[in-house]
Amino acid sequence: MKFPPESTRKIAVFRALQLGDMLCAIPAMRALRAAYPDAEITLLGLPWAESLCTRFADYFDRFIHFPGFPGLPEQEFDPAALVRFAKQIREEKFDLILQMQGNGNIVNDMLESFSESRVAGFHSEGNHRNPDVFLEYPTGISEILRHLKLMEHLGIPGEGTALEFPVFSSEMQNLEDQFYLVIEKPYVCVHPGSRGAWRQWPPSHFACLADQCAGMGYQVIVTGTQAEAGITSQVIELMDYPAVNLTGKTGLGEIAQLIKESDLLISNCTGVSHIAAATETPSIVISMDGEPERWGPLNTDLHKTIDWTQNADFEPVMAFLEPLLAVKAFK
Repeated sequence: MKFPPESTRKIAVFRALQLGDMLCAIPAMRALRAAYPDAEITLLGLPWAESLCTRFADYFDRFIHFPGFPGLPEQEFDPAALVRFAKQIREEKFDLILQMQGNGNIVNDMLESFSESRVAGFHSEGNHRNPDVFLEYPTGISEILRHLKLMEHLGIPGEGTALEFPVFSSEMQNLEDQFYLVIEKPYVCVHPGSRGAWRQWPPSHFACLADQCAGMGYQVIVTGTQAEAGITSQVIELMDYPAVNLTGKTGLGEIAQLIKESDLLISNCTGVSHIAAATETPSIVISMDGEPERWGPLNTDLHKTIDWTQNADFEPVMAFLEPLLAVKAFK
């Protein structure tokens, strides 16, 4: 390995992104932990990701909130908090900081300005670093494989491509206690929300697929965050069959368990699609960003990712329903 375990005892991972981005990096984190079983691994991320560290406690030991930086769009920049963050990073004296945010524009300079710690990760034209420990940012491949390529470049053996999403026993019990009558019969999950309207498949299309499932005898459960209530309400109003609206009524762990026990997930290409990949729940995933090869699940038999930017044809999407719904019936 490029960074020997005996001298690499304190590692920081910089990845200040959203749920789907973080889940796609978990196979790389699994490999990192296997290579450095005794190291303290700290995630530098967005505020919500502190809960991710709790969920993935096997891979992360600590969390430090990254407060934003000019040019990074994921959150509002807080100058005073950034000064405190930079001071803490200097004082931590990490043996290694892994830049897993993106191609290195902005971020490589930023991390190197904060600390004298060794930095490794991705780089690209205009911000090239030592190629021994920086990998040219791969394009046109799965986000999962991109980060595994970085591990490989650093001499860290892979531990498989499978995604994970641990669910706590308390979350399982909450789902059972609150929604037993809802989940006692076969059901499909429809999750129509997305971060940004430009990634949003029309509610009428979700409603049509949901009605088709309901007509086949499935309970339809519509999920989403409270902020997505407008979209989920539209889908339900457009349906001919009744649906159960769980918008804003479940935590992330409960949604994951709900998806795990579902016969099918229908969603945009968003965080829940990666949960379905982790739970091996059949899914129809609508890609509205033109990057299905990057964000679509790797198992293309179990998960059908439709690039709507290339083929906005509803009929092929409808044709996936029966074969995918048959998967759990044969298990």
